[in-house]
Formats: sequence, structure tokens, C-alpha cells
Amino acid sequence: MDAGQWRGKRALVVGMARSGLTSAKLLHVCGADVTLYDAKPREKLVSALHQLGGIAVTEAFGVNPIAWIESHPVDLMVLSPGVPYRTPFIEAAKARGIEVIAEIELGYRAAQAPIVAIGGTNGKTTTTALTGAIFEAAGRNTYVLGNIGEPLTKCALETKPDDVIVAEIASLQLESTSEFRPRSCALLNITEDHLDRFGTMDYYIDVKCKMFANQRPEDVCCLNADDLIASSLCDRVKGRLLRFSRLREVEEGAFVRDGWITFRMDGRETPICPAADVRIPGAHNLENALAAVCVSMPMGVSAAAAAEALRTFPGVEHRIERVCEKNGVCYINDSKATNPDSSIKAVQAMTRPTVLLLGGSNKNSDYTPLFRAFDGKIKAVVALGETADQILRDAKITGYSAIHHCAGSFEDAVRLAASLAEAGDNVLLSPACASYDMFDNYEVRGRVFKAIVTNF
Repeated sequence: MDAGQWRGKRALVVGMARSGLTSAKLLHVCGADVTLYDAKPREKLVSALHQLGGIAVTEAFGVNPIAWIESHPVDLMVLSPGVPYRTPFIEAAKARGIEVIAEIELGYRAAQAPIVAIGGTNGKTTTTALTGAIFEAAGRNTYVLGNIGEPLTKCALETKPDDVIVAEIASLQLESTSEFRPRSCALLNITEDHLDRFGTMDYYIDVKCKMFANQRPEDVCCLNADDLIASSLCDRVKGRLLRFSRLREVEEGAFVRDGWITFRMDGRETPICPAADVRIPGAHNLENALAAVCVSMPMGVSAAAAAEALRTFPGVEHRIERVCEKNGVCYINDSKATNPDSSIKAVQAMTRPTVLLLGGSNKNSDYTPLFRAFDGKIKAVVALGETADQILRDAKITGYSAIHHCAGSFEDAVRLAASLAEAGDNVLLSPACASYDMFDNYEVRGRVFKAIVTNF
């Protein structure tokens, strides 16, 4: 893409989180006239402003945003993921002819490298990191970006055509895309999540599908054949359709046969490695491994490189991460589980009796499927945070009674969970909720958990 396309443009960057800051820097480098907007007043944004490194920007903090755009010329508006697309502010901007795009749209337009995108409700972070490891094992200069950590706009301008960007793409990022087009992508699954933002499942699914809406016949889209919703979306795929499945063979894509991960495309089958060689545990991680194989093999990756990554990839922080063992109790950090379906996968991966820490900020989720999935593995639940009352109600609906409400601090809840465990048990932080009632993000929550249990 031509980075000069923004020279002289008047750009309004909305939101002062990481993606907003990197978007402002990218646009400044490309010669745009940049204004920063955030609902917070300036005194609460000093730390964020310091990260801009002194670049020249106009500030519009704590102002009425509709009034501001009505009195200032704007050519382009770039939204951080946390900014809802369907708001009067955005509608007013579009009505004035302002182009409104997502941060990942800006990064896509600025990048020279092809993008391999990983989307879905759960498993994105692990699959993105694993896919990045596969490309690195293949000798490709690889950027692992997006919702996994560093925004796409941070590194887009430094990429080259022979590089590859592996990007975790969340629905909150996709909502305001228009031209975004990955060369290869995988949709892992779709389950109920973020209904506080999207309102209905139909709209949530529509937004997820924007990941591959602009693909062309030469591009690749990989769908999970084992997921009810994802597998129903074949008619929306405009690129080459591949599937992945851990339960059955697929016509084209990745599957398991006689215990071996196998990739099939253009009538040619390529054995990768035994499924038992995948280092990260759990059936859901075998699914993630198949997705990573499926999305990377069409991009010229060798079977040997894929096998090496599958055998050596250790997993990611905050996703079923074994922290330590104290007095025979194993402490596991799964703070990345921000919805019930993700926590179900963590519960299914447990091999010892487990005390579960459950709760956080509200996303209008239903927790009854989680309680029904316990299958005797969860000996006790500690409910905490903003959603504790709803969790208690859903537990009662399902007849689960070994539940304890902690109305105190996060550390109080962790200590209560530890007191309920005995030698041979796990204590699992898998909240099934976002973290914003107590923490800035799930990473902070996970690191606080690790600090607490390490110091027991």
C-alpha cells in the first residue's frame, strides 16, 4: 500500500489506548495532520501522551465529540477497538462524509507484507502465536500482531513484501473495517460473546465474517468443520475454502487420520506429525494446531517447519498456564478466558479435582452451560467481581451448590480458593468474564494472580 496516501489528510484518532497511540504515530510519519480525541480529560492521559514521544498533534480531550467534528474539518477518523461503531458520534461523522475506519484497517493499508488473520470467539491468541511460530520455523520474517498484543499499526510501515504478518483479529476490531483483506485466514469458532456491544448473535456473526468479506479467489479461508456456526458460513466465503477438523476427514484442509495430523490440498496429502506430538495440552489445542496448519500450509510453509513448531510451542501466557505448585496444589492462570465457552475448554483440560475462580465484569453472558460442563471436575467455585450475583443465580439453576461468594478483594478470592484446595488439586483462574471491574485488562489480572500464588 502507498503510505503517502495520508499526506496532508486531517485525521482524527479516537481513543488513547495502545492502538490509538500507534495509529497516531503512523499517520504522523505519513504526513497527516493528526488530532487525538478521548472522552477522558487531559490530566488522566498524561502517561499515554508521554508515549507519543513528542510528535506534533492537536488535542481534543474531554470535549463533546459531535460538536467538535461539526466545527473542525476531518478527512479520516480512526477508531480504537473499544469504540463502538454504532453510536451517534460515528453516525454524525459518516453523515459529514468522514471516512471512519478501524485501527487494523489503517495497519492493513499501510503494510506491505501479506496478512494471515486468525479470528473466532476462543482460541485466537494461542492459534495466532502458534501460527507465528510455524512461519518463524519456516524461516520467514514474521510479525505477530493485532489483538494478541502489539497493534498492527505499530509495525505496518516496516514490513516488506517477503515478510508475513500473523494477526489476531477480534470482532471489536473488525466492526469498522472496509477494505481489510487477509491473504489467508482461519475462523476458529463462534459462540456467544460481546453481546453487550453487538446486541444480537446475528450481528456478532456478521462482524466476524468481515474478516474474509473482501477476499478474492486466490486467497484462502479456513473454517472449523467441528463448530456449528463457523461450519455454516461456507456460502459467505469468497476465497478458496479449506476446513479443519479433529473429528473427521475433510475434503480439503487439515484433519487427523490414524493419529496423524494431515493436510490435503489439490489432491495431495501431506502428513505433518502425530497428534500426540502437539506440545500444548487439550482437545481444544489440537483444534488450534489444525487451524494453524490449515492457514499456513497454503502460504508455502513446509511440513517439517509446521511439525517443529507444533512439537516445541509451549503455549501463551494467561491461557491454561501452569504457574506453580504449593503444598501439592497446582495453580493455573487462565485469565485469557473472558467468556464461558473459553472457560469450558479450560475445565475440560483439567486432570485433577479443581477449585475454579469465576467472575469479573459483565458481558451479558449465560453461565449455565459452564456449570453443566463441569462433569465432576470442579470441586468448588469461588464467585467474585461484578458478575458474582449472576453466577450464583446460574449455579442455582443448574443445581450446582459447591459455590462460595467472595465480596472482598481479588486477593481475598484467591486465598479463599486456595483454602478450599488440598494436595492433589488445582486452583484454576478461568473467570469466564472480562476484567474491567477490577483490572485494566486480562493480562494485569493474570499477572496479579501469579504474584499472589507465587508468594503463598
